[in-house]
Amino acid sequence: MPGSSRALRHLAHGLLWAFSLAFLLPLLWTLRSALLPEGLAYALPPAWGPWTLENFAQALGGPIGKALRNSLLVASLVVLLGLPLAAGLAYALARYRLGGEGLRFAVLATQMLPPIVLALPLFALFRLLGLAGTLQGLVLAYLAFALPFMAWLLLGFFQGLPRELEEAAYVDGASPFQAFFRIVLPLSAPGLFAAGVLGFLISWNEFLFALLLSGRDTQTIPVALSALITQRGVLFAQVAAGVVLSVLPVALLARLVDRYLVEGLTLGAVK
Repeated sequence: MPGSSRALRHLAHGLLWAFSLAFLLPLLWTLRSALLPEGLAYALPPAWGPWTLENFAQALGGPIGKALRNSLLVASLVVLLGLPLAAGLAYALARYRLGGEGLRFAVLATQMLPPIVLALPLFALFRLLGLAGTLQGLVLAYLAFALPFMAWLLLGFFQGLPRELEEAAYVDGASPFQAFFRIVLPLSAPGLFAAGVLGFLISWNEFLFALLLSGRDTQTIPVALSALITQRGVLFAQVAAGVVLSVLPVALLARLVDRYLVEGLTLGAVK
């Protein structure tokens, strides 16, 4: 009946709004806390003013600002260095069956190990090589985990591309490298965007290795936020401001490439 179907539609919309608010409420509450003075951020009953940007200024002028720059540099280098390597590995696995099923399983198996298993051996190795406490060490550590993930994501794209496209390029005189760069990569742009964004997120949000491998001047944003727990207690308003600042770059990145990200994830799953 029309009346019952309309009621069900309204009920479904109401449930969607309720779930959306449940997800957005923590973010909105964090933003509200970041805009209040420190003494009012956790006051009961909750305060709704006066608003201030002092917490953001203190965060950017202190360790949080430097940590944001470190995180941005490390995550960007991981994507810039890892994405070409992941694309080459995925293409070799998809077209030339490099290493057989054993290498495919090895690439996937790297994602099965809990990070804590490798944290201490990696710290000992980096300390021996003089990379502990450096941004270079963080980039290498994140590459070791992000590269197999990006390669596995791109593998589905390359397997889904018709071989006839490359064979037609060979007939026209293209070399395998030319076919890869001129045919395969442009057609796999959604997958490359998706792999790059997810690789960026892995590096941006990682905490354990950053805690062990970073130094005082090379802290990333998750480590810097955890350092705001002081002898005076938790600097709640500054933590909230730091969380907002850490979310903004990722939110802007996702907004810029959201169409490619959704297309890349869905096409990779279907293919």
